[in-house]
Amino acid sequence: MAPKKRPETQKTSEIVLRPRNKRSRSPRELEREAKKLCANGSGSSRKCDSDCLWVGLTSLEIPPLCRNLVRALHQHKLGETAWPSLQQSLQQSFVRSLDTYRIFQKAAPFDRRATSLAWHPTHPSTVAVGSKGGDVMLWNFGVKDKPTFIKGIGAGGSITGLKFNPLNTNQFYASSMEGTTRLQDFKGNILRVFANSDTCNVWFCSLDVSATSQMVVTGDNVGNVILLNMDGKELWNLRMHKKKVTHVALNPCCDWFLATASVDQTVKIWDLRQVRGQASFLYSLPHRHPVNAACFSPDGAQLLTTDQKSEIRVYSTSQWDCPAGLIPHPHRHFQHLTPIKAAWHPRYNLIVVGRYPDPNFKSCSPYELRTIDVFDGNSGRMMCQLYDPESSGISSLNEFNPMGDTLASAMGYHVLIWSQEEARTRK
Repeated sequence: MAPKKRPETQKTSEIVLRPRNKRSRSPRELEREAKKLCANGSGSSRKCDSDCLWVGLTSLEIPPLCRNLVRALHQHKLGETAWPSLQQSLQQSFVRSLDTYRIFQKAAPFDRRATSLAWHPTHPSTVAVGSKGGDVMLWNFGVKDKPTFIKGIGAGGSITGLKFNPLNTNQFYASSMEGTTRLQDFKGNILRVFANSDTCNVWFCSLDVSATSQMVVTGDNVGNVILLNMDGKELWNLRMHKKKVTHVALNPCCDWFLATASVDQTVKIWDLRQVRGQASFLYSLPHRHPVNAACFSPDGAQLLTTDQKSEIRVYSTSQWDCPAGLIPHPHRHFQHLTPIKAAWHPRYNLIVVGRYPDPNFKSCSPYELRTIDVFDGNSGRMMCQLYDPESSGISSLNEFNPMGDTLASAMGYHVLIWSQEEARTRK
C-alpha cells in the first residue's frame, strides 16, 4: 500500500511542572486522615490488601536493607557475596528510594483517555502515548519544547498497541481499532500497513515487535494472530483463541517463544517454529476471568499475567503447570476505563500495577486509595504504594523507563511522570 499522510494538528498539550518543595503524604497517612473526617470513621489501621498465596509467605512488611551497598559491592568484587545477594541489596535500596517519588510533570494532551504507552528505548526522558481517539504524543519531558502530536481520526481510532521501531526509533508500530497494524513516523506519515481487516467489525487489539528476529506479531478482536516479518510479508494468520486477543508478547531472550492472552480466560504459550493451528500451543494456562495482559520478564524467565478482576499471576518458564505466585489485587474491568495491566520493572524483579478499589474485594477497606502498587516478583510482598492527592484517578498503565528510575502513568486523559525528588533537585 502506498504511504500516505495522516492529519497533523498544532494542538498544544497541557503540561504542568509540579513544585518540588511540597511533600506529598504517603497513602497510609492520607487514608488515616480520611477516616478521621468521617463521623463513624473509627477502626483499625489499614491491613495490607494483597495477602499473597506464595508458599511460606508470613509477612508483608518491607525487609530492611541487609547491608551497606558500598560494602556489598566490595564484598562481591572480592568474591565474598554472590550476585543474587548483591542484586537483592540493590533492589532493596531502590524500593526505599520509591518513598521519595513524586509527580513532577503532568500532561493532558488528549480529548479521550490514554490507551497505550511506550518508552523510547534509548532516551530515558522520552515517552510515546496513544489515545482512544487515535492521537499519538511523543513527549520529551526533559526539555521545554512542545511535544510532537499526531492527530487521530477520533471515534473508532483507539491505539491499542504502541511500540518504537527498534531499527529506527524515529518510527513506531501501532495497532488500532481503525482496523490496521501499521508502521508510522512521528511526522504523521504511514510507511507501511502490516495488517488491514477491511471491515469495521474486526480490529487489532495487541502488538509486539522483535528486533533480533525482525518479526511483527499482532492479534485481533476475534481471536486471530498474525505473524509478519518487518518487510511486511505475512508468515501466517491463524485463529489461536476463541475470543479477542488482548495481548501478545515475544520473549526478549528467546524470540521464537510467544505468549498470547485472551478474554477467553486463557494465556497460551507458542513455539513460533512449530505453529500449525489453534491446537499447536505448547501450554495453555487457564484463568478464572478474562485476561488483560501476559508479559515476559526482562530476563525472559518469568511470565506476568493480569486478569480483568482481582488476580495477578507469575509463572516460571521452567514450570508452566501452576503459577509460581498469585497476588490478589483489585483491578476490575470497566467499559470506560483503559484495561489495567501489570508490568515488570526493567532492572529489578518488581511488579508495578494500578489499583481500582473494589468493595467486594476480600480485604477492601473504607476510603481505600487509588494507588500505584509495587510488588516483589519473587515473594509477592507489597513493597510500596505511590499516591498523589492531586492526581487521585485510576492509573491503568504504569511503566518504568529502560533505566528504571522514572515511572510514566496513564490516568484517564492524563499522562503522569513520577521521579525521585532528590534526582529532580540535582537536575
